[in-house]
Amino acid sequence: MTNTIEQHFQFENPEQEIGLVGPQDAHLKLLEEGLGVQITGMGAQLTIIGSEDAVAQTIAVVEELYLLIKKGIRIGPADIVSAMNMVQRGTLMYFADMYTETIIRDAKGRAIRVKNYNQREYVNAIRHADVTFGVGPAGTGKTYLAVAMAVASLKRGDVERLIITRPAVEAGESLGFLPGDLKEEVDPYLRPIYDALFAILGKEHTERLIDREVIEIAPLAYMRGRTLDNAFIILDEAQNTTTAQMKMFLTRLGFGSKMVVNGDVSQIDLPPRVKSGLVQAQTILQDVPQIQMIHFDASDVVRHPIVAAIVGAYDHYNEKE
Repeated sequence: MTNTIEQHFQFENPEQEIGLVGPQDAHLKLLEEGLGVQITGMGAQLTIIGSEDAVAQTIAVVEELYLLIKKGIRIGPADIVSAMNMVQRGTLMYFADMYTETIIRDAKGRAIRVKNYNQREYVNAIRHADVTFGVGPAGTGKTYLAVAMAVASLKRGDVERLIITRPAVEAGESLGFLPGDLKEEVDPYLRPIYDALFAILGKEHTERLIDREVIEIAPLAYMRGRTLDNAFIILDEAQNTTTAQMKMFLTRLGFGSKMVVNGDVSQIDLPPRVKSGLVQAQTILQDVPQIQMIHFDASDVVRHPIVAAIVGAYDHYNEKE
């Protein structure tokens, strides 16, 4: 039978405790659900009750979050989830390092930073490799971070334009079933990319850059026959490329350019017996210089913890099937 213990964590003042517990104790609820403990806050003190291991993990997480609060960094739900994931994976020692660098500030002035160890590896790979593959489930921040890195590169003048593309394949639908002209037809497929750009640059600024062709957002078919120099190029939803499409895209890389290829091999919407270009590329290109592959899993999901649980449950089901 597991022994239940009680430990206390003392803040310097009640304002620090308020910064950690969150609105209506929302952060405490995340910690309780994620680490299997009971937490109560009173004044400038937290009381933590649970198994010895669970309490030790909670104290470790709270200590790391407390250090951020003392530095004036505002804590949000994603920070709580990241810290919990990292303590459970044994990588909490890297947690504070993630807050030493800001990739860029979004349209509201908020700092965009990595949220876990694999995101840090992903961002470092993008910095140093010519081509980076980010493979893993939805919610791991692949698209958002790639767009943030691209915009930061554009603002620094490292590249002259930003090109973002994805195959127009989605859950068994085809463009022919959608009303309107080509732009209207492909825009729904590119909506996650627009959302990321709007969040980082703002809607009006994004639209001005698109009008000036500094940012190009287009279906994958538009890449054929081109050589893309001095550009930051992102291929999203790459699991829905065929082998020929993947080869076509990768060979567009020109001088002074970077490529990021993102996808989730558990969500392939290609017709039966059509091989995914992303699945094959992981094998074909694994030993090619200046190509790095970063793999994410359910524990890297930085949305609500239930999302990671859902992803994990489906992965477990698929393994049994």
